Amino acid sequence: MSEETVHADLTFQDSHKKEETQMSDKCEGKVSSAASHSQRKTVIILILLCLLRFIGVVIIGGIFYTSSETEMKKSSQLQSLKEELQRNISLELMYNCNDSKKIQYLSTMLQNIATQLCQELYNKDPEHKCKPCPKGSQWYKNSCYSEANGYKTWQESVKFCSSRNASLLKVKNKDELEFLKSKKLRGYWLALSPREDYRDSETLSEKMFLSEWFEGSTDDLNGMYCGFIDRVRFYYTYCTDQNKIICEKTASKVQVESVLNGLPDGSL
Repeated sequence: MSEETVHADLTFQDSHKKEETQMSDKCEGKVSSAASHSQRKTVIILILLCLLRFIGVVIIGGIFYTSSETEMKKSSQLQSLKEELQRNISLELMYNCNDSKKIQYLSTMLQNIATQLCQELYNKDPEHKCKPCPKGSQWYKNSCYSEANGYKTWQESVKFCSSRNASLLKVKNKDELEFLKSKKLRGYWLALSPREDYRDSETLSEKMFLSEWFEGSTDDLNGMYCGFIDRVRFYYTYCTDQNKIICEKTASKVQVESVLNGLPDGSL
């Protein structure tokens, strides 16, 4: 009787263990199935997120590429426009420069013609209104020569000419040298710088171009020697002596209008 009871207990225990084992396996299967399903969901979500991110990157990359290409085209167009403007400006400047040179050339040519015409009119009438020198003066090349009345010391002569915006007579070039020789002037002061030592007379020549012409002060010239012209030679004498005066100044430009108005009717 007791053996049967023990056997029944053992049988019951074994069946109970089997049931527990089966229930445990079922639970584990369910848990494992649930975990697997959750993992698949997570993986799918991650894949979707990766795809969305990839798509976003592609879209942004496309937008950036399109924007960059557009900006590059705009930059290229602006550069082309800039170069075109620079070319146009360069051409405009070149044309203006050429026009300016032509105008300058024509102006110079017109001025030379007017000067030549005025010279012809001056030869016929020394006080013609086209004359570019003060009234009573003589016009030669680019200079005006005015002779003063009376005699003065060299110092007084320099001050006299300076007060008229002119200078005492100088010999600066070959044309002026020949002009003064032809005038055969006698006893006119020259603007040679005063000297402390006496110097013998010399013939008027091109050596005079190298002479020291006066540009300093006229104070305290007692005992100093100054030069004067006498026909084709020049001499030195005391600066306090008295001689005649010729003042010289640069001639103004001949006014074209004064030449045209001074021409007789029908001469053009």
